[in-house]
Amino acid sequence: MIEQTDNSANPNAFRSADFHWRCKHTWRQASQNTLWCLLGCAIGDLGTIAYFQITGTPWPVWAIMSLAIMNGLLTSIALETLILLRQMPLASAFKTAIGMSLISMIGMEMAMNLVDVAVTGGAILTLEVVPLMLVAGFVTPLPYNYWRLKALGKACH
Repeated sequence: MIEQTDNSANPNAFRSADFHWRCKHTWRQASQNTLWCLLGCAIGDLGTIAYFQITGTPWPVWAIMSLAIMNGLLTSIALETLILLRQMPLASAFKTAIGMSLISMIGMEMAMNLVDVAVTGGAILTLEVVPLMLVAGFVTPLPYNYWRLKALGKACH
C-alpha cells in the first residue's frame, strides 16, 4: 500500500500506517456487501450450470463455466443496480454498479467455479458442492472488500 507522506494537501489521504484488520464494524459491513455480491453472482452462475445440467446440452465444461462466470457477473451487476435504485436514478445506479469492484466479482466467480471443477470435474451441481462453492465465493473477495472499504472508503455496494 502507498503511504501518503504529505497530508497537508489532503488530510483524508490514506496512510498505510493507519490501516489495520481489526475493525469489527468494517468486517461486518464488508461481509454484508460481499453477501449481496455473492447472491447476484450465484444466481447467474449456478443458474447457468443448472440449466446445462438439467437440459443435458452437450457443451464442453470450459464453455459452460465461462458462460456461468459471465452470467454471474451480469446478474451481480443487475442486482447491484436494483439495490442502488433506492439511492439514485437508474442511469447513475447502473454506472455505479458497473464501476464497482469488478476484481471482487471476478475473484468470487473464479473461486466458485474452481471449487466446482475440483470437486465434481466441473459444471455439475450437487448438494455437496454448492455450499462449498458459496463459501469459497464469499471468503475469497472478503479481505479485498474489507481493505477497499477500510483503506479507500469504497464499498462494493
